[in-house]
Amino acid sequence: MSDESRHSPAQMLPHTRANTRTAVVIPAAGRGVRLGPGAPKALRALGGTPMLIHAVRAMAASRRVSLVVVVAPPDGAAEVKSLLDAHALPEWTDFLVVPGGESRQESVRLGLDALPPEYDIVLVHDAARPLVPVDTVDTVIEAVREGAPAVVPALPLADTVKQVEPAAVPGEPEPVVATPERARLRAVQTPQGFDRETLVRAHGTVTENVTDDASMVEQLGLSVVVVPGHEEAFKVTRPLDLVLAEAVLARRRLNDGF
Repeated sequence: MSDESRHSPAQMLPHTRANTRTAVVIPAAGRGVRLGPGAPKALRALGGTPMLIHAVRAMAASRRVSLVVVVAPPDGAAEVKSLLDAHALPEWTDFLVVPGGESRQESVRLGLDALPPEYDIVLVHDAARPLVPVDTVDTVIEAVREGAPAVVPALPLADTVKQVEPAAVPGEPEPVVATPERARLRAVQTPQGFDRETLVRAHGTVTENVTDDASMVEQLGLSVVVVPGHEEAFKVTRPLDLVLAEAVLARRRLNDGF
């Protein structure tokens, strides 16, 4: 199937979804080993508050979000529920905690299974992206409401990207095989937004070459569209990312009383 046919406007949903309800699934069952030993990544403190709480608040800051489902480590659902109960969260949003699976894909599917039937739009958000602005959340939701089956926020790349032949031994030099055209590349973020039926079908059908939830929809041959992301929606993966997140949070608290 050609790129042109895969992303044809005809594959957009046939009508807008102006009166739909939106839920968010936050898979938070990972260990986050690249941040080093200690608590799971989602429970690491950022400005004295677990990253997961920041991520939940970021999603619930949108008045279009009426339910947030947190997918906890299989043996940590009670702990995560207590954590949510201990922090102030927006009153217009409901919260639910369910045990996760062995992989991110399985955890997202379990979160989808827990959604009540009245939710037609689903966002999937990384717990390790704690500082997403509410405007980004609303932009993703609006694009799904307007008929896109799948929506991803993304940023243009600042660096030149090289495609290489991976080294057989880590650390050895890797030969460059191509230089992709940077203007056609985007760095994808979350929350990613979906028509619920589309995402459920993707999780029930696609099992290979899964890099994110949007890639699963692509494999169904449906359109995935990009909307502007935000530089503060970066993923906290390594210790330096945590330092940057602390700086962003400190600036917000100073300037906005965040």
